[in-house]
Amino acid sequence: MELGTEILGKELEKGGENPYKSKFESFFELAYKKEVEKLAAHYPEKKSLNIDFRELEKFDFELADDLLTNPDYLMAAAVAAIESVDIPALEIERFKPHIRFHSLPEDGRPLLRDISSEHLGKLISIEGVIRAITGVMPKLQVAVWQCRRCGNTYKTPQDGRQIKMPAFCECRHRDFALAEDQSEFIDYQKIQIQEPLEQLRGNEQPSCIDVHISNDLVNRVNAGDKVKFTGILRLADQQSQGKKITYGRILEGIHIEETEREFERVEISKEEEEEIRKLAAHPEIYEMLIQSLAPEIYGHEILKEAIILQLFGGVKKTLPHETVIRGNIHVLLVGDPGAGKSMLLTATDKIAPKSIYVAGKTTTGAGITATAVKDEFGDGGWTLKAGAMVLASGGVIMIDEFEKMDPEDRGALHEALEQQRISVAKAGIVTTFKTETSVLAAANPKFSRFDPYEPIMNQVDLPPTLISRFDLFFMIKDVLDRTKDTKIADHILKSHHAGELIQQMKKKGKSLKSITEFEALEKRITPLIDRETLQKYISFARQNVFPTLSSEAIKLISDFYVNLREEGKEEGTYMATHRQLEGLVRLSEASARVRLSDVVEIKDAERATRLLKQSLEAVVIDPETGKIDIDILTSGRTHTQTETLREELKKVMAIIREKAEELDMVPIADVIEEAKKEGMGKERIFEIIGNLRKSGEIYDPKHGFLKPIKK
Repeated sequence: MELGTEILGKELEKGGENPYKSKFESFFELAYKKEVEKLAAHYPEKKSLNIDFRELEKFDFELADDLLTNPDYLMAAAVAAIESVDIPALEIERFKPHIRFHSLPEDGRPLLRDISSEHLGKLISIEGVIRAITGVMPKLQVAVWQCRRCGNTYKTPQDGRQIKMPAFCECRHRDFALAEDQSEFIDYQKIQIQEPLEQLRGNEQPSCIDVHISNDLVNRVNAGDKVKFTGILRLADQQSQGKKITYGRILEGIHIEETEREFERVEISKEEEEEIRKLAAHPEIYEMLIQSLAPEIYGHEILKEAIILQLFGGVKKTLPHETVIRGNIHVLLVGDPGAGKSMLLTATDKIAPKSIYVAGKTTTGAGITATAVKDEFGDGGWTLKAGAMVLASGGVIMIDEFEKMDPEDRGALHEALEQQRISVAKAGIVTTFKTETSVLAAANPKFSRFDPYEPIMNQVDLPPTLISRFDLFFMIKDVLDRTKDTKIADHILKSHHAGELIQQMKKKGKSLKSITEFEALEKRITPLIDRETLQKYISFARQNVFPTLSSEAIKLISDFYVNLREEGKEEGTYMATHRQLEGLVRLSEASARVRLSDVVEIKDAERATRLLKQSLEAVVIDPETGKIDIDILTSGRTHTQTETLREELKKVMAIIREKAEELDMVPIADVIEEAKKEGMGKERIFEIIGNLRKSGEIYDPKHGFLKPIKK
């Protein structure tokens, strides 16, 4: 029996009076008879009866209220009562199901950070994101102890959190061994949850609590899931407290409910909804949103527009056969130092209803995805811990200094970006986490600043396969331009001046209205839409707006995509792939969501194609043809360079094979001499030989010699 009701249950068996037993008998007979019969028909395959607390309130308000304040005693009565329900045509020797209440009233659903000593021993419901979870462990329920001296056995129920043993044997010894084959065990699991990120304000740190679950509740959830637990708040294991007078806390769970993983925690009143709809109908809503994102940063309107669409997001689709197409939009910013990338990420972090900000240098692959660790939480076992991308699922993760992450750690993001999941196989634990997270990443060029004479992709210290998973990628160059520099300087200096005035007047206790110039300065740094309203606007759109493509939008996107492909066909290059096509759909849906429109109109498709074209033109232009070439993203080379390399590989391989017919081992010097006659440089020849080694075409039998692999 769960939750310390063993002793109370025994009292009832002995004939002790519990005034609540008869009330629960009436409740089961009149309100839950069908559910009890259905459970009995499937017992013991199904062992739990889930009871909606609201149904108990309708039946007997006082009984429901007493259950919240004295759950141990009342749940013992409920267990005893359900065993006495008359169930015809069923013969069950031991019908002892678990009673699981859920859907508690508002006063029984405190925020995780508001849980205090007054909730001890009370039935409460809390919501949070699973941060860590142990494997399933056996927990001793009824122990059978055998005396090592005389062999006598004693049965002791384990209703608490400390093991109980007989005081003495009949032979006056206390040397006992646990008879495992005669003892009773239940499945047991420990879970650590933290409060949802969307409930945090400012620099608040998320509160955590451990939840203990058992029996048929185990293996129901994974790290990263957003879950609502109902249970009884207890003091943590007192055995580990020593002589301390302060205690930890745990929740002994009796019910689990997995909740949605979006922005729905943001509460929006009817008045706020009207204000949001009024904003969405404004003819210049996109300009207003762009100005409201980091107004202290001058320019970068295209980048801000892309980030705004990322916050609103596209529509996640689940096709037949459970095929899922992501709706999250990923954006990558690569730019010169001091271009405002970090400020854009910080501003986005403040606006997004649910977000996490991390820096590449201090973030590992395990910290950003998921890991298995061995610690005290798992009682010495292995524990799965969710990383930043899992915890931010349903929101946005900002990754600054992206290029400074170790290559192995960045590699963990490939699956998370496209498939929106992370597969973990560590310490014998094999599982999958959902990472329905939009990624906004920022990086610096390889040598700090962009070189105008080098191809862009050669200066980005990120693998092409990773960059290709971003829907939009922008290069931010610090161009020397007197007119632009003057405007930037004016904007920054006046923003600083406004901040100085605010601080000065605050310290002196004076009103800013007395300063005539402040009104003009204030307009520069004040968002047109305040942060709280913008958060609720984004949340409302993501919850309630799921636009569909109009025939006009479909035609425009299709024509744009096909025309790009056709242009590339003339040059023998790929100017677009299906990833760009799906990105266009996501951006168009996000644009429609801004207007709270249920239809993606042609102007939404035009906005998406404009942003994608500007993104591609900045990054994947072939310097020889002057046209877009997606091969630069997928392989790091233009189509022309790829074809040239392929031809050179064939020539060098032919030289090696030809010489190998005469010699057992081919000197590298001979290969270089012959390849130079084909017009190749020495460095290029070494690069080609290295590629042939990697592909397994050749190997080095000894230093300075090559040999082809026989096929």
